[in-house]
Amino acid sequence: MRRWVSLLLVVVFLVQILAMGVLYRREEVVWVPGKKVLMVVAPENFRDEELFDTRRELEDAGIEVRVASARKGTIRGMLGGTVRPDFTLEEVKVENWDAIVFVGGTGCQVYFENEDVLSLAKAAAEQGKKVCAICIAPVILANAGLLENRKATVWDGEFREMLENKGAKYVSKSVVVDGNFITANGPAAAEEFGRTIAKQLK
Repeated sequence: MRRWVSLLLVVVFLVQILAMGVLYRREEVVWVPGKKVLMVVAPENFRDEELFDTRRELEDAGIEVRVASARKGTIRGMLGGTVRPDFTLEEVKVENWDAIVFVGGTGCQVYFENEDVLSLAKAAAEQGKKVCAICIAPVILANAGLLENRKATVWDGEFREMLENKGAKYVSKSVVVDGNFITANGPAAAEEFGRTIAKQLK
């Protein structure tokens, strides 16, 4: 009897080990040290999760992350979180970064027609960088002429129309990758967005 109990315990132990292995492979560990990502936030009312959760995923992958905005000083998010940007938009040198990430939130709308921001997005694309945007920020990429005939996602409603009016192919998914362009549809997708950027930087 003891022998059967011992054998059963061994089998249970082996099954647990195999299950852990499957889960480990499912949640692939991404480690890309040496890469640098710049996150661009609105001068007020950025969406907290889209900055903080995305940033955490990137930093967990060994990526250096910095923040830029139209101004320095303390900037408050929609949910009360704060950040102090490292750079103003004018100080950004695209060649120093592997990816540029535009963070959403209601305040992001001030960037939709902002020439400095549109030029930054265009320059990043021209230099072969990963150009990323979440929530309503994909409208920036669309207005910069970067999403024509490309698959992308965005916060639904009028913002979807804005993308489609600029020639984008809207996809109803949380995160969409098309070449060097990575888009996500809102705060609930922030962690997946960060992990996807990290994987694309490998």
